[in-house]
Amino acid sequence: MDFDKYISPLSEGKLMAACARIKHVALDMDGTIYLGSTLFPYTKDFLDMLTRHGISYSFLTNNPTKSNKDYLAKLGRLGIEATEEQMYTSSIATIDYIRLNHPEAKRLFCLGTPSMQAEFEKAGFILCEDNAEDRPDILVVAFDMTLAYSRLCRAAWWASKPEIPYIATNPDWVCPTDEETILVDCGSICKAIEGATGRRPDIVIGKPNPNMLYCIRDKYGLKSDEIAMCGDRIYTDVATAQNAGSLGVLVLSGETTLEMSLKYERQPDITALNIAEFGKLLLKSRGE
Repeated sequence: MDFDKYISPLSEGKLMAACARIKHVALDMDGTIYLGSTLFPYTKDFLDMLTRHGISYSFLTNNPTKSNKDYLAKLGRLGIEATEEQMYTSSIATIDYIRLNHPEAKRLFCLGTPSMQAEFEKAGFILCEDNAEDRPDILVVAFDMTLAYSRLCRAAWWASKPEIPYIATNPDWVCPTDEETILVDCGSICKAIEGATGRRPDIVIGKPNPNMLYCIRDKYGLKSDEIAMCGDRIYTDVATAQNAGSLGVLVLSGETTLEMSLKYERQPDITALNIAEFGKLLLKSRGE
């Protein structure tokens, strides 16, 4: 096995059999198909290969800062044509969760970007103001690149009320970037609220919650082991696949290094340099 390209805890026979079963690839975005605003040079070829071989694909992201429309526009600027059905963000997953588990909820206090807030308003929710009199039915905390200190304090205030459900859109500590900075993500914001109030979110919606993959499975009429989840983080992308019974593929083109990966007790089914190397495995499993 070539350790410069991929490693797997599976035997070669089991690995090829697992890859041969794949009918759909769920792709993380930042760190997997692009980094920041830079498309990886192999991404288009990988997507074209999937299409040629009848393998459908979708884009899953824990980053709730943009709406589906915004993400599709970004993909378009990078030269990738995608449909709304192919996009599933943690914001959409959170909306689906609230509708299913809190159907009576109408009023939300949201820490999130204007784009994300517009997604919730589009879904019919009323967004509460930064005002102690404007009491929400649910507190939603997300990755907020427009975060204002007063709104963080208001979120902590509502988190201190145990009767108000507290939902986080995703667990990520930081967001990958090609800039010389650290983008503080939702998990870190929730940690600040926990430090102030002692309360953690009641539920964290995005990856590694398997529901995002379950939705894809049911939508396409697939079995869980016919789906591969491919991303640059073990604790979200790979864990999602493992929790859903799907093929977990870690790529080393984003946050996770090989040294970091090898420290995890539960290893990915495949650890590859990038999606291009995973694509070669899919082709090999099909006799090409």
